[in-house]
Amino acid sequence: MLEYYRYSPEVSKAKQLQASLVALETTVLTHGLPYPQNLQLAQDMEAQVRAHGATPATIAVLDGIIQVGLSDEQLEFLVQAKNLRKVSRRDFAPAIAKKESGGTTVAGTLIAAHAAGIQVFATGGIGGVHRQPAYDVSADLLEISRTPVIVVCAGAKAILDLPATLEYLETLGVPVVGYQTDEFPAFYSRSSGLPVSVRADSPGEVAEIARAHWGLGLDSAILVAVPPPKESALPAGDAERAIEQALLEAEQENVRGQAVTPFLLARVSDLTGHSSLKANLALLLNNARVAAEVAVALSKSTHLAAV
Repeated sequence: MLEYYRYSPEVSKAKQLQASLVALETTVLTHGLPYPQNLQLAQDMEAQVRAHGATPATIAVLDGIIQVGLSDEQLEFLVQAKNLRKVSRRDFAPAIAKKESGGTTVAGTLIAAHAAGIQVFATGGIGGVHRQPAYDVSADLLEISRTPVIVVCAGAKAILDLPATLEYLETLGVPVVGYQTDEFPAFYSRSSGLPVSVRADSPGEVAEIARAHWGLGLDSAILVAVPPPKESALPAGDAERAIEQALLEAEQENVRGQAVTPFLLARVSDLTGHSSLKANLALLLNNARVAAEVAVALSKSTHLAAV
């Protein structure tokens, strides 16, 4: 498997020193935001991780190689290139065989992070069960159920069916940890009215839950749901009205498959006067911070357990 992976010098050094690492996905850069906004976000997220004591490992597929940690030049290519592949579980082999490049989804990043020995991953919102059609279920959920990584997010993307997504996670046995909250956040909004399975108020508590879960031989991810920052969060009603309009337009324009989520997110941004985009950017940076703090706490916890 090593022939398909390359580590940046920064990530290699962190692994050698057994330092804290945080994986970061790249479809938000390749399929979510335009240039140069995507470049600024990538740099800001990496800076947040470093500022809070961990090493960022931004993951992508470049010319058929799974790259863990990106150089400045690689990042510049990724955020400006056109027609890149969206890489989930099913897409790694074709991308490698055809020597293609692409951004990794939540599911794709989980696979690569786990293979690289990285235990904490920061993203915006996970995929889940779509509102219409209900049989459209993101590969993220199954990957979360079988990959032992702490996933720090702002819940599932608000364009999804959040109650159904939580039910699916319960069926799969995934702990949903509310970070300093008893409610599952609704991505753009701080509250959904839906309960989480457990609350944790500190990075150390998250680390202990993860250690106990994996210590029992349970191999799912730990989903850590962090509300977006108060100053940038949208009122739930405003977000929902925009989402319903965007869903109607997607149906009218027959948008399907992997094109649905980018279409909906872009339309919601337009319909909210870009307030949803500001919330999205703010929660991504906040999640990077929390993930770094959790990674440091997990590293300390693991070292103490080994003494």
